[in-house]
Amino acid sequence: MKRFPPGSIGIVQGSRVLFSDFADGGVMWTGEGDRESRHIVRFKEPFRMVPAVHVGISMWDTDHRTNARADLTAENVTETSFHLVFRTWGDTRVARIRADWMAIGQVPDEDDWEID
Repeated sequence: MKRFPPGSIGIVQGSRVLFSDFADGGVMWTGEGDRESRHIVRFKEPFRMVPAVHVGISMWDTDHRTNARADLTAENVTETSFHLVFRTWGDTRVARIRADWMAIGQVPDEDDWEID
């Protein structure tokens, strides 16, 4: 269990289409080799500490003739951003994918003050 010190907790969420490779024959649709799609998500306001980030696939369109292999993760999480990363491998052919995410963490409070 992640515990936060006393203070305000903030939640921010979003959704992003990571690619649509079927339209132009992109690498995710060719089904050849290791493939990765990486996007930087920047929070509109920074968290006070590194937040917990949850990611999930909300839509995917794959070729029914091949195995569906997918790895979706949040990497390099900081107070201001994270990398939303999708990977597939082998002969998997992915036409498109949309990922949803949610970040939860402590946010600055208007009563906070810092001593230098």
